[in-house]
Amino acid sequence: MDMNRQLWLVMAICVGAGLWHWTTREPSAVSQSAGVIAPNAPIQTELLKAAPIEFGRFKLTPLAEFRTDARVLSRKRYRSDAESELSPMDFALGWGRMSDNSVLEQLDISQSVRFFTYRWDDGPPIPPQEIVVSATNVHLIPEDAGVLYALEKVRAGQVVHLEGMLVAAERDDGWRWRSSLTREDDGAGACELLLVRKVSIVNAGG
Repeated sequence: MDMNRQLWLVMAICVGAGLWHWTTREPSAVSQSAGVIAPNAPIQTELLKAAPIEFGRFKLTPLAEFRTDARVLSRKRYRSDAESELSPMDFALGWGRMSDNSVLEQLDISQSVRFFTYRWDDGPPIPPQEIVVSATNVHLIPEDAGVLYALEKVRAGQVVHLEGMLVAAERDDGWRWRSSLTREDDGAGACELLLVRKVSIVNAGG
């Protein structure tokens, strides 16, 4: 390979890497005032006889109506996993003392492979079971392009209002994914799968 072709190859790789970084990076987090800024747990109402929803290659079975005003602890965009065709992003959400800076500053919070994790150094800032019932990872299914656009604008640290339905999803090849229906579980299967119909910012932070 001659020098010119090598140079063009290196430039192409650099440009490709830059574009990948630009399209996959998350918006910067915002700061918030002290104290609990999202005091209330999500509100959920079970749906017993809701009709399935055709959603592209998927059939969504509504399980419960769901709405929340919660602090976004972290957010993660997904583009290449099996689930991203249906749910392009996850929000880790917190309420009660899991929306308080004094607690969150003592936790190392991260998201990967569709999980939300937290760690502490010397000891938990609040009882571990309180963390479990005051925070969750939500797989977000935007109802339409407008909802997707609004979700993409949400930043970690903000308090976001979400409304929609927790669902069970089945793809036309038999693949399945089902929402948790309780805030008291953790580990595999504990995340919510939410068809988002409304989204707005309650507290934008600074």
